[in-house]
Amino acid sequence: MSKAGRSELSTELREYDREVQLLKHGCSVLQWDQETYMPPAAAEERAEQLGLFETLVHDRIADEKLGELLERAGASPENPMGSEDLPPRDRALIRVLFREHRKARRIPRELVGRMARAASTGQTVWRAARAENDFSAFKPQLEELVALAQERAELLGYEEHPYDALLDQYEPYMTTAEVTRVFEELERGLVPLVARIAEAPQIEDEFLYREFPEEVQKQFGTRVLHEIGWPAARGRLDRSTHPFTISLGRDDVRITTRYERAFFNSALFSILHEAGHALYELGFADEIRGSALADGTSLGIHESQSRFWENLVGRSRAFWTRYYPLLQETFPTALADIEHEAFYRAINKVTPSLIRVEADEVTYSLHVILRFRLETALFGGRLTPAELPDAWREESRRLLGVVPERDADGVLQDVHWSIGGFGYFPTYALGNLFAAQFTEALEQELGPLAPLLERGEFAEILAWLRRNIHAHGAARTAAELVLDITGRKLEGEPFMRYLHAKFGEIYALQ
Repeated sequence: MSKAGRSELSTELREYDREVQLLKHGCSVLQWDQETYMPPAAAEERAEQLGLFETLVHDRIADEKLGELLERAGASPENPMGSEDLPPRDRALIRVLFREHRKARRIPRELVGRMARAASTGQTVWRAARAENDFSAFKPQLEELVALAQERAELLGYEEHPYDALLDQYEPYMTTAEVTRVFEELERGLVPLVARIAEAPQIEDEFLYREFPEEVQKQFGTRVLHEIGWPAARGRLDRSTHPFTISLGRDDVRITTRYERAFFNSALFSILHEAGHALYELGFADEIRGSALADGTSLGIHESQSRFWENLVGRSRAFWTRYYPLLQETFPTALADIEHEAFYRAINKVTPSLIRVEADEVTYSLHVILRFRLETALFGGRLTPAELPDAWREESRRLLGVVPERDADGVLQDVHWSIGGFGYFPTYALGNLFAAQFTEALEQELGPLAPLLERGEFAEILAWLRRNIHAHGAARTAAELVLDITGRKLEGEPFMRYLHAKFGEIYALQ
C-alpha cells in the first residue's frame, strides 16, 4: 500500500470510529441522567431510548463497511493489528476495532436492544427492591438479565467456561481459570491475615459515626478532589444511589458519590475512588482522545487507579498528616477530641462486614471472591437466580464470617446485576493487585510515596500515572502494560506485602 493509501485508510478508520464514540457518549448522557436527575416516571421511555442508542452503536460497529476497512488494513484473527507498515497508533486502534467488530457481528441487533431495555428497567426495579428489601420484586428481572447474558455468552463463544465470554467484556484476554487461580491464592493469604487481626486488640471507631453534615462533607470532598488534580472545567460531582464514573465526552467526565450524615467514610472515600477512575479517563494522550483507544485497557487497570487514590493515598497516614488538621477544623464538633493517629487507625479498622463498598482493604477482596464464585456457579449451571440469596448468605458466612439478615445488605446491595454487568466484579480485586504492583514501580522511580503525600505533591504522582498508565488508554493490553511498567506479570505478592506491612504495624502483629 502506498503512503497516500495508508494515510487515506487511517483517516477513514478514525472518522468511522469517531462517529461510534459520539453515539456512545450520547448514550452515556442518558445513563448519567437516569442515575442522577431523571424523574421516576420517565423510566419506561428511558429504557426505550437507551435500547435504541445501544442498537445504533451496535449497528455501526457490526457494519460491513467497518469490516471492509479493517480488511483493507490487513486485520485478521491471526494478525489483529493489521499491516506492519501502518503507524503504531493506527495498529493499536485497528486491534481494538477488530475485536469489537468481531464480537458485534456475533450478536444480533435485536438482542442488543433487549439487553439495553432490560438493563434500564432492571436498574429501576432493583432500586425499588433494594429500598424495600424485597428480592422477590427483583427476581423476575434478574432471571431475564441472566438469560440474556447466557444467550450473549453462547453467541460470543468461549473455550472452557461460559463465564469466559462475560469476563472478557471487562477484562480482555483473561479467563475464568486464571481468575480462579489468582483468587484462590488471595484467599489463602487473606483469610489467615483477617483471623490474626481479629485476635489483636481492636480499634475504636465510634467517632466516625457521629454527625457529619452532608453539605460540609461535600465541601471538604470537593476541595480534596481539586487538590489531587481534578480539572473542574472537565467534569462534575453529583449524588447517586451507587457511586460511579461515566464519560460523556472527551472533556466531560462525571463522578457521583453518596452521603451519610452518620458515617464519615462513605462520601469521601467514594469521591477519591471515583476520582481515580475519572483522572484515568481525563488523562488519555491528545492523539487518542475521542477514539476507541480513549478507554481503560481493562476494568482491572481502571480499578487499580481508583483503589490507588482511595486506599494507597486516601487511607495512608501521610495523607492525613496533611489533611487531618483541616478535617478537624471542618468538623469541630465530631473530631475536636480525636487525635490524628486515632483517626488514621479508625479509617483503617479491619472488620468483616456486609457491604462491599464500605469494606476495609483487607476484607474487600473477599467480598469480590464471593461474587465471582456466585457468578461462575450461576453461569456454570450450578446455581439459579432464585437460589442466590441463600447462596450469598452461605458464602458470606464462609469467607467473611458474617451473614446478612436482609437481602438489601446481601444479594441486593450492588447495582451490577441489575444492569446485566455479569463478569464485572472480578476486576475490583484484580485492581488491588495491579495498584500495589504499580505503586512499587512508582516508588522505585519517585522515591517513597509518604513524603510526597505529606508535602501535597500530587502533581508529581499524577504525572507518573499519566505517563506510564493513563496516556496509553487501550493502546496496550493490561498484560502488556503491567509488564512494561514493572517488568513482571501480574502478581499477588506486592499486594500482600503492602497489607502485611500496613496492617501489621496498625495491629502490632508479630
